[in-house]
Amino acid sequence: MHLIDTHAHLTYEPLASQIDQVLSRSRAAGVTGWITVGTSPQENQAVLEQVGRTDNLWAAVGYHPHNADQITEADLGLLEEIAAHPKVAAVGETGLDYHYLHAGAENQQRIFRAHLDIAARIQKPVVIHNRQAFEEVMQILDEYAGQLKGVVFHCYGGNPEQTRQVLERGYHISFTGIVTFKKADDLRQTARMAPLDRLMIETDCPYLSPEPVRRIQPNEPALLIHTAAKLAQIHNLPLDRFAEIVSKTSCQFFGLDF
Repeated sequence: MHLIDTHAHLTYEPLASQIDQVLSRSRAAGVTGWITVGTSPQENQAVLEQVGRTDNLWAAVGYHPHNADQITEADLGLLEEIAAHPKVAAVGETGLDYHYLHAGAENQQRIFRAHLDIAARIQKPVVIHNRQAFEEVMQILDEYAGQLKGVVFHCYGGNPEQTRQVLERGYHISFTGIVTFKKADDLRQTARMAPLDRLMIETDCPYLSPEPVRRIQPNEPALLIHTAAKLAQIHNLPLDRFAEIVSKTSCQFFGLDF
C-alpha cells in the first residue's frame, strides 16, 4: 500500500529536527509520498531545502492568510520565482481566514488574488485555506474560472450545500483526521458526497492527530493510515483499494511522478 500525505508541515518542529525518523515511520505505515507546505518566506525556503534532499517529497509554497499583513511585493515576486521549481507541486496554502483575523480582510484578499495570479501564470494547482470565509473564497475563485489548473480545499470541513458548490465547479477536497473524530458525523456525511476522483487525504501535521491516536502529539504522516481507514469505511472499500484510488487522484491533481 502506498498513500500520499498531500498536506504536511514537515519543516515545523518537532518534526523537522527528526525528519529522517518521521519519514521512516511513515514508510513503514504505508505512507510513502508527501507534500510539505510552506506558509511564510522563511518556511518556503526551508521547504525547498527539505524536498531537495528526499525522494517522493514535494513542496507547496505560499503565504498563509494569517501572514498577509506582512507580505510585500518583493515577497510575491520571490514566490512566483520559487513556485516554478520542479519539485514544487502547488501554490499555497492560500485563502481567507476570518476566524482569527490575524491579518486584515482586505490584505488577505489581496494576497489571495496574488497567489491565484501566480498559479494561473505558471499553471500549477492551488491549495485553499478557508475558515469562516466560504462565500468570499468562492467569489474570488469564480473570478479565475477557466484559468486555474486545479483547486483543492485543504482540511475540508464544509457542509453539504458548500460541498455541492465546490464539486460542481470541479474542485477537489482533502480530509484530515477531523473526519475520524467522534463528534464529526456531519463531516462524515459530507465525505460520502465526495467522489473518489475528487477526494484526497492529508495530516496537516503536526496538528490534528486522528482517532484512535488523537492524544498522540505531534501528528505525523504515519498516522494518516487512520484517516484513510475511516474514509475507506465510509466509501465501503477495502483499505488497499481506497489507497490505490486516492493516490492516483493525488498524483493526477498535483502532477506527481510517483
